Amino acid sequence: MTVTAPLAAGAEPAVPSAIAAQIGDFVALRRQIHAQPELAFHERQTAELVAGLLSQWGFRVSRLAGTGLVATLENGSGPRLGIRADIDALPITEATGLDYASRVPGVMHACGHDGHTAILLAAARHLSQTRRFRGTLRLIFQPAEEIGAGAQRMIDEGLFRDHPVDAIFGLHNWPGEPAGRFGFVEGGAMAAIDRVEIRIAGRGGHGAEPHLAVDPIVAAAQVVGALQGIVSRNVDPLQMAVVTVGSIHGGSASNIIPDHVDLSLSLRSYDADLRIRLRDRVEELAQLSAAAHGARAHIRQIPGFPSVINDGTQTRLIRQVAQDSFGADAVIPGFRPRTASEDFAHYLHHRPGSFVFVGNGDSAPLHSPEYRFNDDIIAPAAALWVALAERFLTGETDD
Repeated sequence: MTVTAPLAAGAEPAVPSAIAAQIGDFVALRRQIHAQPELAFHERQTAELVAGLLSQWGFRVSRLAGTGLVATLENGSGPRLGIRADIDALPITEATGLDYASRVPGVMHACGHDGHTAILLAAARHLSQTRRFRGTLRLIFQPAEEIGAGAQRMIDEGLFRDHPVDAIFGLHNWPGEPAGRFGFVEGGAMAAIDRVEIRIAGRGGHGAEPHLAVDPIVAAAQVVGALQGIVSRNVDPLQMAVVTVGSIHGGSASNIIPDHVDLSLSLRSYDADLRIRLRDRVEELAQLSAAAHGARAHIRQIPGFPSVINDGTQTRLIRQVAQDSFGADAVIPGFRPRTASEDFAHYLHHRPGSFVFVGNGDSAPLHSPEYRFNDDIIAPAAALWVALAERFLTGETDD
């Protein structure tokens, strides 16, 4: 992961004074949300809090996907801009020791969605006060990103039909990158993900008489080994692919050969054709490897979501907005695609847009029990959304 030097003193993000003056409110709000995290499609308190604030600021709030929100602010005729934040937490027990740590056992904002929400709300209040734009601003607060289901459900329930936009943007904080600096990627920015569940079915028996059984543990070990050759021998070395066996369960005692072993896999790639080939090859190798030991492989493919493909024009636009607002040093040079996945990809299959990264500084990784969102990035990230709205919704676009 590329990490560049901190911004020089003279190149600090040029956060509008009105945003800077109010940012303490949104740090407090972020910590309030952090202390009461909610899992996918259960973000009721979060949605009520967000909806109440947006309504106070003059937005028209609509509900989608159970706990999702679309907040609309119109200021004359003109383009229509969508900006999305995710609002759900993870089933993780927090270990940060913060005084505002999660008060919900086994649930934590370990990916910074509380921060993404605070960032967009800070931008929302500023834009509602200044209204230095012409057109329609739609702010999307999406549930269930962590299970990859929220974006598609928002779309299925009429997001773009009932709340049309000409382009859509989102962001994610990224630990290990300089705090408050921005990363931009044209084209493939985050990987597609699919899941596969495999049950290796054998025939149970006594551990002292393995010849009378069909050992699914040995067959499963062969399957796991065979899968390791997919990336090294079936994928173009210039393409990205990851095949991960993340879970294996079988047996209950040292002297019993079990009836079956269960494997859970994740598959990641950028290329759409390669995505299909990975799924096919996993199925083929699992069946052949199991059969070689007299076992059977029962396979369940669980399609995830496609890769995040950023539109070139919109990515160049928001990069230019960042440079104009904060200076060239605010853009992380050579920022590379990530192998993690994001259901924001679904939006980009319907509308052009870009998914942006903002450095979180030195912190534990995303999804770690020790992860800490950096409150110092709320102001520059909110200022980026404000600047984008004022640029996009006044007809000024840079190609």
